[in-house]
Amino acid sequence: MIAVIETGGKQYMIHTGGALKIEKLDAEPGKEIVFDKVLLLVKDDGTDLQVGAPYLSGVTIAASVEAQGRSKKVRVVKFKRKVRYKRVHGHRQHFTKVVVK
Repeated sequence: MIAVIETGGKQYMIHTGGALKIEKLDAEPGKEIVFDKVLLLVKDDGTDLQVGAPYLSGVTIAASVEAQGRSKKVRVVKFKRKVRYKRVHGHRQHFTKVVVK
């Protein structure tokens, strides 16, 4: 099955057995979570397409939390020429890795 879900203010296309890095959720590794904001659902062969308006009612997607982590560092640079102004900040975004069941 292929589905489009919404979590953390973003939309993700997922499929059964696939791994996905999403915005951080408060869940321990090994726990199961349920996504209820399903926007689209279709079988692997392309038949039985269901599109929500905006969400499908009564459809949920189960996934298990594999790991919690932080992404690679992103450097944010502020620079103004001719006035000797330069600031460098780093940021590492937290994520949750889930496997769709």
